[in-house]
Amino acid sequence: MHGNKGVVRQVIDLGRRGLRAIVDFALPPRCGGCGTITEELHSFCMECWPSIDWLGDDGCQCCGLPLEATDADLCARCLPKSPTISRTRAAIGYGDTARSLVLKLKYGRRVALARTMGQYMSRFVSGHTEQSILVPVPLHRSRLWTRGYNQSALIAATISRRTGVRLLLDGLRRTKRTRPLKGMNIRQRGDEVRGAFSISSKTEIQGKKIILIDDVLTTGSTAEACAKALLKAGAAEVELICFARVVRPALFAR
Repeated sequence: MHGNKGVVRQVIDLGRRGLRAIVDFALPPRCGGCGTITEELHSFCMECWPSIDWLGDDGCQCCGLPLEATDADLCARCLPKSPTISRTRAAIGYGDTARSLVLKLKYGRRVALARTMGQYMSRFVSGHTEQSILVPVPLHRSRLWTRGYNQSALIAATISRRTGVRLLLDGLRRTKRTRPLKGMNIRQRGDEVRGAFSISSKTEIQGKKIILIDDVLTTGSTAEACAKALLKAGAAEVELICFARVVRPALFAR
C-alpha cells in the first residue's frame, strides 16, 4: 500500500514538473521592471537591476534608514526614544522602478508581482518562532471591493510560504475609510489614519511578535497606526517589513 502511494506521488511530481515546463515555455519569466525575458522567475534583468536602490540590513537597527559614514547603530531620530515599531526593514529604496512595480500591482492587476516583492522581502524575516505572526496592512472594505484584492496580503502570503511564518490575513481591520494620503504632510497623514484600525481577535494577537507587511513605506503614519492598535491589543512586539521605502522626503508626494 505504501509503495503504491510512493508511485502515485512520483507520478504527480512528474506531472507538475511537466506542467511547469510547458508554462515556462509558453510564458517565460520576465523582468518585474521592464518585462524583458529573464532566466529566473520573479527577478530583474541586467539593465533594471543596477537602477534599483537595494537596501541592506546595515542601516539604523531600529528604523532601517541607511547610515552613511558612521559606525552608529541607531539614527538620531531613534536614539533618544523607544519607537512603536521595534524594527523596520525594506528591500529597496523608493524610486522609478519601485514606483512602477507598485503601481502595476495596485492598479494594473499584475498580481504576480506580489511574488517578486515577497521574494526580496523574505530575507528580513529572521529569528522567527511560533510566537511570530505575519499581518498585512489592511484595506478598507470599499477599496477592497473596488480593487478586488489587497496587495499587502498577496505579498504576505508569499513571505509566509517562503519562511514558514504563520499568516493571519484578518489580524487587522481598517474600520475608517481614509482619504488618499498622497500630497499630505506627516502631521496630516497621522491625523487621517488615527483610529483607522482595529483588531479582529485579541486572543490571536496577545503575546505575539507581529510582523507587519506592506508594499511601500513613506512617512510611516499608516504603519504607526497599525502598530498602536496591535500593541494596545496585547502584542508583545511589532516589526515592519515593506518592499520599498522613501529615503528622500522629496518623494513623499509622488
